[in-house]
Amino acid sequence: MQNRRFDQPGHPPATITEFEGVRSLHLGTSWVQGAMRLSKPDNIELEYVQMMTMWMLFLQQPRHIVQLGLGSAALTKFSYRRFPDARVTAIELNPNVIAICEALFGLPANDQRLQVREMNAMDWVTDPANHNTVDVLQVDLYDEEARGPVLSSPEFYQACADCLSADGIMTTNVFGEFSNYDKNLSAMAEVFDAVVWLPEVHDANIVVLAFKNSPSLDFSVLYDRAATIKKQMNLNAKAWVNGLKDWMQDQQ
Repeated sequence: MQNRRFDQPGHPPATITEFEGVRSLHLGTSWVQGAMRLSKPDNIELEYVQMMTMWMLFLQQPRHIVQLGLGSAALTKFSYRRFPDARVTAIELNPNVIAICEALFGLPANDQRLQVREMNAMDWVTDPANHNTVDVLQVDLYDEEARGPVLSSPEFYQACADCLSADGIMTTNVFGEFSNYDKNLSAMAEVFDAVVWLPEVHDANIVVLAFKNSPSLDFSVLYDRAATIKKQMNLNAKAWVNGLKDWMQDQQ
């Protein structure tokens, strides 16, 4: 590990802080880009990151899970460990982030199921070879300033939708300056069949679910599924269903 560099030129340096047993990832600023509890390295520490697995309410056996923006590798590790029959792909532009996740955040090495690739997320989603191949797309793309998603155009979200299979779902984190919320939600609504979001959590993160094809929302089924997720994954999925229910009531 002594020979690993987390400050290669041309990209923001990857740095860490530790407080009360939690290691946090930074890109040379005070903004937290991800976190890991040292005693539970494979758990998802941050609430909004947990919420990005809401797709589990609708999909139980994904074949291909893709992460755009590695962060502290929490979602990538979760997908890899918890869904052993799925392929997992993570796309990250900053080599410093990849290096620090491998060295200090427990990111496994690439193998037949896991591929972490250093490249631009826009290049990946616009590659026709990736279209119609993804069941779950988890998007969390922020730079060191964290003013808003670095990719947020209708063209980007169209490419994300193109990558999804017929029943595919995208979850994304919208955070930053207030204008970003309407901009991103409007861009998603242009290309996805259904877009819903949950009330904001700490630091004003809003997690959005975008469906390539609109699902049927049977809340009795969703609550049953939430109970299973709580038992198997120890995640508070009932709160996600409550949030979806509240969202639907607000739209009426």
